[in-house]
Amino acid sequence: MQDYLLGIDIGTGSTKAVAIDFNGNAIGTSQHYYPVKNPQPGYSEQDPELILEAFKNCIIDVVKKTGLPPYVISLSSAMHSVIPVDTNCKALADMITWADSRSEDIAQKLRDSEQGPDIYQTSGTPIHAMTPLCKLIWLRENQNELFKATHKFISIKEFIWFYLFNKFEIDYSIASATGLFDIKRLTWNTNALNLAGITITQLSTPVNTSYQRTDALAVVTQELQINTGTPFIIGASDGCCANLGSFVTAPNVASLTIGTSGAVRITSPLPVFNYPGMIFNYLLNEKTFVCGGAINNGGIVLNWLIKSFLDKKLPGHSDYDAVFNTISTIPAGSEGLIFLPYLYGERAPIWDTKSCGVFFNIKPQHTQAHFLRAGLEGICFTLNDVLQTVEQASESINILHISGGFITSHVWTQMLADITGKTLTVVQQEDASAIGAVFLAMDALKMEKIDQPSINKDSDIIPDQLNHQVYNKSFLLFKKLYNTVKETMHWVHNME
Repeated sequence: MQDYLLGIDIGTGSTKAVAIDFNGNAIGTSQHYYPVKNPQPGYSEQDPELILEAFKNCIIDVVKKTGLPPYVISLSSAMHSVIPVDTNCKALADMITWADSRSEDIAQKLRDSEQGPDIYQTSGTPIHAMTPLCKLIWLRENQNELFKATHKFISIKEFIWFYLFNKFEIDYSIASATGLFDIKRLTWNTNALNLAGITITQLSTPVNTSYQRTDALAVVTQELQINTGTPFIIGASDGCCANLGSFVTAPNVASLTIGTSGAVRITSPLPVFNYPGMIFNYLLNEKTFVCGGAINNGGIVLNWLIKSFLDKKLPGHSDYDAVFNTISTIPAGSEGLIFLPYLYGERAPIWDTKSCGVFFNIKPQHTQAHFLRAGLEGICFTLNDVLQTVEQASESINILHISGGFITSHVWTQMLADITGKTLTVVQQEDASAIGAVFLAMDALKMEKIDQPSINKDSDIIPDQLNHQVYNKSFLLFKKLYNTVKETMHWVHNME
């Protein structure tokens, strides 16, 4: 076997490692899963030790499969996690994940306060229950003994970095997603720290995403079966790495992903601000921002549609194929049926944890197939809403580089092209975050970069202009509908 670079993406449901040789070919992968705990409604927690074990096993697996230790290891990680730890980095409680919404009232209060715009402009992070800033305020107010006993509040990547080097360090990218960081000065923001009730000593030392160490502990190199002196690149967040791995670095191009959730991202030399829509601005490096918005309701809504409308408790490939075949018989716009897909509350661009799903304008002609198509259209309308919010605050977007599980469906991708009016290009089908971490390693080590793959224009997905006109009218109704029923959604949420 030949030398390779190892990119590792530490995700919410699993950790995945991808080995890339010096010619840009994937030569080995490993993936290990772990559970999420939901001890109470709105809570989302994980055992950080299980994630650390998955990280170790991914490296050991790839070394075994390739027969060689990696030349370099670079990290990508999910954002917004919080682990309270002691001086030895032992977790004092389970990790709170990005999906935890227990601090939603704190986030709403902060959004409505005079401090809200300044916190957003300084941190570039949406003010939402997902952010560590709001999580820390909740911990201080509701678990004060734990809060006072904590030596440092860290993310899952910092937890793993400490295992490797016995050092508390955080990359600019993960830091820029906390709500506690000044993305222009590249330092912790005193005003945000005061709001959280912590000091700078309770956070890790910020470093650039190209930062590397070669002094992994001896016990670690032996356990992972890697060479002493192997460079580790601290890397960036999963969203930033995904943009890099999907070759979304030029103007007028954005990445769009639909997995369980979904996101739209651009790469920019400057942050892009929009307070109502709260576009995020996460650092890829000290001079580059990844800006955009993420939604809660992506493929998870399709799963709900299949379970609820087709009575399939564990959907398989044939069930997904059946849905796509069925909805292909229904015209664009589902004959006026509109769906707000906010089953799990929503992030961008409405930032409303009290929102819910709504079918509107149900008529006698609407069949099961109409409801299924309207469901997918609702997901695409939400992403189009994010896309337009980003465009209004930055520049026009002509091409979307798409990734995620939905790309296997021609019906769904054509629907997205028709709704957005944009040309879609499949560039990176999987592992974009892990591959982006490899690209960061190549930059850090000043290695020759892998060229962007040639794009086969024959495989581009071109919008149907007639369908696009239909969808423009439906989209206006989609946006008006939420504003009309928002107050009722909140009333029902509070009543429940």
